[in-house]
Amino acid sequence: MPDYMYMLESRLSAEQRAVLLRVQELAAESSTNVYLTGGAVRDLISGMPIRDLDFTVEGNATRLARELEKGGARAVTEDEKLRYIEMIFSGDVDGSIAAAREEVYARPGVRPEARWSTITADLHRRDFSLNAVAISLNTASRGLLLDPTNGLADLESREVRALSIHSFTNQPVRLLRAIRYAARMDFKLESRTEEWFALALERGLQESIAPGDAGSELRQLAREDKPVAILKLWEARGLLESISPQLAKRHPHYEMLARILKARDDLAAAGIRPRLASAITYAALGKLKDREASSALHRLEYRADEIEAVVGIEDRAQKVAAALAGRKTAAPTDAYAFLEKAPAELLVFILAESSNSKAVAKIRTYLTKWRPLRQALPAAVLELESIGMPHGPKFDKAIEDLFLAQLLGKARNPELRLKLLRKLSGIKEPPKKKIDEKERKKLGEKPKKKEGGKENAVAAAPPGKPMQPPARNEKAANDTRARLQAARQGNQATTPTPAKGAKAAPARKESAARKR
Repeated sequence: MPDYMYMLESRLSAEQRAVLLRVQELAAESSTNVYLTGGAVRDLISGMPIRDLDFTVEGNATRLARELEKGGARAVTEDEKLRYIEMIFSGDVDGSIAAAREEVYARPGVRPEARWSTITADLHRRDFSLNAVAISLNTASRGLLLDPTNGLADLESREVRALSIHSFTNQPVRLLRAIRYAARMDFKLESRTEEWFALALERGLQESIAPGDAGSELRQLAREDKPVAILKLWEARGLLESISPQLAKRHPHYEMLARILKARDDLAAAGIRPRLASAITYAALGKLKDREASSALHRLEYRADEIEAVVGIEDRAQKVAAALAGRKTAAPTDAYAFLEKAPAELLVFILAESSNSKAVAKIRTYLTKWRPLRQALPAAVLELESIGMPHGPKFDKAIEDLFLAQLLGKARNPELRLKLLRKLSGIKEPPKKKIDEKERKKLGEKPKKKEGGKENAVAAAPPGKPMQPPARNEKAANDTRARLQAARQGNQATTPTPAKGAKAAPARKESAARKR
């Protein structure tokens, strides 16, 4: 049996793990049963990245949400009637908290009556089997997988299976949702589900999709990794009219979407994961005029701030591009500081759509050169620690000054970096220790020869060759020879004749002896 908690904790990011732990702690404190449900469990089992953390509570979901808000979480939308709160948890983690409920339909196609219930009933009322799975986070059953509709088998067979023949009749928006899941996970519709889907289209149920429900699906589209594939399948199935009749006639702006997704990948390669809700929605409606796009979003029950974010994204991007091309960001240090604070979504939009070459070039330099320099600073931190500088404000300032110098092209190799760190910290390199002859012998080194003198000359002579005298200046040598020769000649010319009775020179004596 798989250890789902181990799998979960090994697949979650550090921020997601912190949220999971905090939810478990709060639930235990209030003796509330809580479960991780839906998308996170589905993505865990299918091996896909875990995007959202959706929690289902057997009890008061609102109270748990309020406690999480004290730790930095914030509510995005809240449905008080269904006790459903979409949230961004601490650490910028997406997810939701909902109360376990069952839905009772008086007859197919009408709005259901919600009743608070158990986790098992909550899983049975869901749309597709792949979403009707949960993992218990409770102390007594922690890690237990709940799969009452056999969704695990459908995940293994890579199929989207509806849980009821009335699934599309009760909630026509599931037509859009089924295709979105199939495109995202590269699944196909299960055979009976495909039949129910075709029957729903024949009956025209797509025309009865509530605008608010269609708007929710468009919001989800903007968070998908493959929005182009989803839109094309919606269009092929005749479902775009539920988003906008004008969009169905003019088609989404697929080329713009492709450029935005490419720019998104460029930011992802630099370690940035932008939220692209406005940019992708703008591109999806890109062939509509601003007034038409605004009207379509209003019909889909988008909030005023959401509509402004979509329609006004081009103007905001142009302002950022103009600032990047201006004097205030001419220096690399100023440009880096500006780009660090700029919304990532606007950087994506500029890379995809702007004709301002200076702005585009600075963003690319920021992604490929400046951010890698910032990410390499931990090595400098270790070096600064190794030379003996204690942590504190001066330590942080030295690291920041090093980074600013590197932005200007300085100290980018280890030797120069260490040299600059010593200068910034004021810690000089310690003097080299002198080693005497005794220590050299202990270390097994040869004795050091004195400079100049005979010993050095002998040591320098190649083996097998006689030692050569030190080289002298040739002119000086010639002058010396000339003076010696002149002195000899002068001595011979001025040698006095020996006096009477004086002893003969040794040479003469030798000569006389030879005669005798």
